[in-house]
Amino acid sequence: MTSFADITTIAVGGEIDRFVEPTTRVGVIEAVEEADAKGLPLFVIGGGSNVLVSDEPFHGVVVRDARRAITVPDEAAPVEGGDRTVHVNAEAGCNWDDFVDFCVGLGLEGVEGLSGIPGTVGASVVQNIGAYGQEVGTSVESVEVWDRKDKQTRNLTAAEMRFGYRMSALKASMYQAPAVPAGEFFPTPRYVVLSVTFALTHSDTGTVGYGQLAKALGVEVGDRMATRDIRNAVLKVRASKGMLEDATRYAAPAMQGTKKAELVDVALQAQQGQADPNRHSCGSFFMNPILTAQQAALLPPDAPRFDATLPNGKPGIKTSAAWLIDHAGFHKGFKTTQNAEAGLSTLHTLALTNRGQAGAHDIETLAKTVQDGVERAFGVRLVPEPVVVGFSLR
Repeated sequence: MTSFADITTIAVGGEIDRFVEPTTRVGVIEAVEEADAKGLPLFVIGGGSNVLVSDEPFHGVVVRDARRAITVPDEAAPVEGGDRTVHVNAEAGCNWDDFVDFCVGLGLEGVEGLSGIPGTVGASVVQNIGAYGQEVGTSVESVEVWDRKDKQTRNLTAAEMRFGYRMSALKASMYQAPAVPAGEFFPTPRYVVLSVTFALTHSDTGTVGYGQLAKALGVEVGDRMATRDIRNAVLKVRASKGMLEDATRYAAPAMQGTKKAELVDVALQAQQGQADPNRHSCGSFFMNPILTAQQAALLPPDAPRFDATLPNGKPGIKTSAAWLIDHAGFHKGFKTTQNAEAGLSTLHTLALTNRGQAGAHDIETLAKTVQDGVERAFGVRLVPEPVVVGFSLR
């Protein structure tokens, strides 16, 4: 029987009553509809990288879209003149980094800074993934979804997706407040992604939009570089922080075939074929807090501050969750006890990692310890980024 531990990057979670992998668009819709019609808990999962599920059995249906096709509708109309836009469509089950590699290989600009992020195309727009100066929402033209409420397919425009910092209309349908699940649509949004159409730019170069990335490339922020060089630099920086997924997971039966074999081989060579506990995580575990000016004024003078927008649309100030964690006394490698199976990454304070045989309770204990400590030190309650199922991390 498949478990969440088998299909998540943190390798944690209980057994699943029914795990299905539809290979057609109709099959995805039918699997979702069947679970909803029977009133069964439904979890539509992507690459399992932003998920933390309890160790208890999941008495419901887990759907993982097995469709991974990428098409270029504009191929019949070569880019000419001033408009260099190229549309690319990817099915929801397509591995995200496979998609980025495809676009860079085709000479397209717009997603190269998002290289190496684990997950799928479908999950990318739910979370509005972002890194190194890019967010997926800025490249999305439309998202084809199945509306679980109205029982029909829809094409949502980028505006209708209401992209924000690690947020979209899809994710918003899952929560009534930060980290508080909504009653009707959780842990799967009202809108289940079927495919995404991206509007990218025909260009072999891209803009270096992040300081750490510029340093790795030896250039200035705002300079343009070959998109392939940007992608390679992003992968190198992410690897140095343990923020690439463990490629050895693709040898497991439940993960075989979900990522291009050649990219798995490259990742395994870079890893020297060894599992790395620092990569057994959900990625960045806490979101960077966006505070009011009054809240930010209570932080130490040296705390990072960036202009941002509050959920209500008013100006706010974003600070660094990693900085808060570290300055609250939780340094790289922190564990609640010496023999704890869960700990902060030894390379990056924002990642909570499975150091061996951790269960969900071990991750929960670590997360709450960090949340409580940061709140005591700075009056800020960190909000988890992953979808947390079976327990609460408010």
